[in-house]
Amino acid sequence: MIADHPTIETDDEGLIRLQKLLAQSGVASRRKCEELMLDGQVEVDGEIVTRLGTKVDPRTAVIRVAGKRLPPISEKVYLVLNKPRGVVSTMSDPEGRRTLGDLVADRPERLFHVGRLDTDTSGLILLTNDGDFAHRMAHPSYEVDKTYVAEVEGEVYRRIVKQLLEGVTLDDGPVTVRKARIVEASPARSIVELVIHEGRNRIVRRLLDHVGHPVRRLTRTAIGPVTLGRLPVGEMRALSRTELGDLLDRAQL
Repeated sequence: MIADHPTIETDDEGLIRLQKLLAQSGVASRRKCEELMLDGQVEVDGEIVTRLGTKVDPRTAVIRVAGKRLPPISEKVYLVLNKPRGVVSTMSDPEGRRTLGDLVADRPERLFHVGRLDTDTSGLILLTNDGDFAHRMAHPSYEVDKTYVAEVEGEVYRRIVKQLLEGVTLDDGPVTVRKARIVEASPARSIVELVIHEGRNRIVRRLLDHVGHPVRRLTRTAIGPVTLGRLPVGEMRALSRTELGDLLDRAQL
């Protein structure tokens, strides 16, 4: 479950009063949650709920507060890891290289990684024991934006950014770049930020190489609303309630 999620006490039928669930989930005080309900700000399974005695199943109800998804109570875990360079994006490796599995060896759950990062790429990767979530988040049809910061060779000019945004076709098909900007530029090296939703093998490296700027260092800094922030390299944290709610919506779960 989410790290900041309390233990939710339900009745014999597995139900709990809605305002109590909201309060225990950290939305607001019990009284404020009641006000939100009476105000028509709380929705359960697509319907606005204003009756204060309403009970829900915290494991299955799709709840929104002011339009934002409240994740269901679950024993699943959803983690953000800042992957170091040199770590292989697998849970084990027959060649004995350092893997994601080594970084989470003290966790009791059997975790899956959501998508991959090249061994030479650092940054944000999601880990979970929710197989459906992992599959959907990695699937390109759900178009979850991924943000990368790349240090590249040479000076990147605005015309290169324009070329990226207009679309580049690689040997395995076209690539759509949602956003691109120059963070820093000099004759010897530049730093650029790209937002794409694809996860093809080495896609960012191949894309920048195609436009004449081979990548020296690459970091993924965000997946959808989830950002690295100040998370140290090699460390992990649980997704926040807001982050997980957003991703569950994007994955249509």
